[in-house]
Amino acid sequence: MSCGEPHDTDCSEVLSEVWLFLDQECDVKRKQLLQQHLEECHPCLEQYGIEEHLKALLARKCGGEHAPQHLKERLRARIQETLIQHGSVEVRTTTVRIVEE
Repeated sequence: MSCGEPHDTDCSEVLSEVWLFLDQECDVKRKQLLQQHLEECHPCLEQYGIEEHLKALLARKCGGEHAPQHLKERLRARIQETLIQHGSVEVRTTTVRIVEE
């Protein structure tokens, strides 16, 4: 996705990292770049708002339940496989952290 406007950070890159931004799992520099883009780009800000509402809804509806350990491990492994296959995202560690709220 692209809004057609020039940005320091591409729209598709921002949208692919929106959950990292929502979960406060990106470093300070990356957070600032994403925040700046969201402030400049209305279509991305709208998509961010949808994702933010989805996260809040999931927290309300599924807040007390925790995923079984074997599911977490399967998800971590699948996420790592996908990231390595696509090669578009840099994997900095061999562990993917799933945060439960």
